[in-house]
Amino acid sequence: MAESPQPLREIEVHLPGGETRRFGELAPGAALVVNVASKCGFTPQYAGLEQLHREFGPRGLAVVGMPCNQFLFQEPGDDAEIAEFCSLNYGVTFPLLAKGRVNGRGVEPLYRELRQAKDPSGSAGIVRWNFEKFVVGSDPESPSVTRFRSATTPEDPELRAAIEAALTA
Repeated sequence: MAESPQPLREIEVHLPGGETRRFGELAPGAALVVNVASKCGFTPQYAGLEQLHREFGPRGLAVVGMPCNQFLFQEPGDDAEIAEFCSLNYGVTFPLLAKGRVNGRGVEPLYRELRQAKDPSGSAGIVRWNFEKFVVGSDPESPSVTRFRSATTPEDPELRAAIEAALTA
């Protein structure tokens, strides 16, 4: 008999420093989860992600970044170096998870679930690059997940519309 999947908000995530929490503690409502890297052509998106955090955070959106070094080793730092880089260069105040894997052996459980979401072209599966975005709806029992590939910027009207929908779902 197949094991039923763990509810998304119950999945454990790892924070810098070794602490473990449930995803729902970091994101009890709507969320924008992004795999991030500090040496990528998309790294300037940190500024837009911070803007989304400031704009939509008071309405219940949690922006959550997970540093990942799986794509051309574009996130070589440790958790402390990554946090310092994000703060100094982009003023990031949204939470960052501990550096982890989004694909393959040792994939973080949160990403194992998020990767089931389809992008606008209908493709699910592996994360293709840094800065893929997953908008998680606010329904605590069965949140919807909308996926956007890396080239979709934080300013993109479709991403912003998905965030608005997630906040009201």
